[in-house]
Amino acid sequence: MAFFYYLSCSKLALLVLLCFTTSLLHCSAHPGHHGRHPHFASHNYRDALTKSILFFEGQRSGKLPPSQRITWRRDSALSDGSALHQVDLVGGYYDAGDNVKFGFPMAFTTTMLSWSVIEFGGLMKAELQNARQAIRWATDYLLKATAYPDTIFVQVGEAGSDHACWERPEDMDTPRSVFKIDKNTPGTEVAAETAAALSAASLVFRKSDPTYSKLLVRRAIRVFEFADKYRGSYSDGLKNIVCPFYCSYSGYQDELLWGAAWLHRATKNPFYLNYIERNGQNLGADQSDKTFCWDNKHVGARILLSKAFLVQKLQSLHDYKSHADNYICSVIPGTPMSQAQYTPGGLLFTMSDSNMQYVTSTSFLLVTYAKYLTSAHMAVNCGGVLVTPKMLRNLAKKQVDYLLGDNPLKMSYMVGYGTRYPLRIHHRGSSLPSMVVHPTKIQCSSGFSMYNSQNPNPNILVGAVVGGPDQHDNFPDQRSDYEQSEPATYINAPLVGSLAYLAHSFGQL
Repeated sequence: MAFFYYLSCSKLALLVLLCFTTSLLHCSAHPGHHGRHPHFASHNYRDALTKSILFFEGQRSGKLPPSQRITWRRDSALSDGSALHQVDLVGGYYDAGDNVKFGFPMAFTTTMLSWSVIEFGGLMKAELQNARQAIRWATDYLLKATAYPDTIFVQVGEAGSDHACWERPEDMDTPRSVFKIDKNTPGTEVAAETAAALSAASLVFRKSDPTYSKLLVRRAIRVFEFADKYRGSYSDGLKNIVCPFYCSYSGYQDELLWGAAWLHRATKNPFYLNYIERNGQNLGADQSDKTFCWDNKHVGARILLSKAFLVQKLQSLHDYKSHADNYICSVIPGTPMSQAQYTPGGLLFTMSDSNMQYVTSTSFLLVTYAKYLTSAHMAVNCGGVLVTPKMLRNLAKKQVDYLLGDNPLKMSYMVGYGTRYPLRIHHRGSSLPSMVVHPTKIQCSSGFSMYNSQNPNPNILVGAVVGGPDQHDNFPDQRSDYEQSEPATYINAPLVGSLAYLAHSFGQL
């Protein structure tokens, strides 16, 4: 979470400028047969995939297992939940460079990690088990957070006091207050996103751990019922707690549609299909949102539901193909409907704060929709311009390649990948001496001497993807610049799926 605050991922997206760049439309001949690229790659996508999943171990909260691979981390926040007595909220993930556990982005991270595995896990080979473990670390926590009916514990820690300190999670001595939503203080966004996460994860574990899968989907059903029955924004009831850090600017309608879509996919229960058919328009199915992120799920829901029509031939959802197409046309440069802005170096640019989250989420949607279109032998008509699945894959590849180093600065924005990557990321644990090197406590304010220094971070948070360059492809690599230098779990989560696809396409898996 940003040192000061994040601007909404949907609010500033309204400022996206029109850009009619044509270069990407001319690369459609590049991929090989059936969407597979020629077996020459400028990047080791398999290595990037491994590291993108490894990153999550560096974000773990709680009691670390013997298999922990990022060894400069140690146990932390082992009494989370005790403020409420008999509530166990140990575990889960720190969202970014601080030590707060925010339930809303954690749930979205879980949904996207799960979707990555659902679509591309069959290509991941040895990394599949690591991806499952990353998901389970989150779902184990979400099960704890939803253990009581009609209640969800949505945050542990106070952002204000946490951000006033620069200290390792292992040293944390700021209040570990617990905040919840319930019947009296509803939070439909975070509840429905949690239901989506549990539903998606149930599909990941359906074969490998059917008992756990059933537990997840049962809980998802209950949590979604709570989200839908007690409607209200968690940004209202918990405004002073969650804002301006993870306010919901897009409302809760998108999460209800998204949650129902995942429950439809996980349960095949006609109730959820009926729910979508009955409520889809009221929940914004045809809105012209052009961003997909922890706050706004409309675009993701459209792509997800389009599969039911494209692949499963569910005629009642045929409109979602049109809704998905409209989004695709807004992203593809050079089409009459293009609304996306790209940097001079070719990176999709949505906003200055943590822009790379839009790059990774968009790239994932492109390769996933290309998969659905290919299955249905269909394409997208963007105002008379035919956009093929190959073109979607090419645009996704161009974005991932930029992230990995094909950019004007020749810098990888994934820490530990390539020869040049960010050295001073905005991350407390990475920037301070580890417990191994410095076993004595580093006090709240003492860490700011490192925060303000120009020294590289002593601990490499392998796989972390930072917010990325500005609209002119510049990147200062300054620890204080949280907008560009802070990693986050929801940046990495959708990238896992794109990297698995690319690694397989180039014969690296």
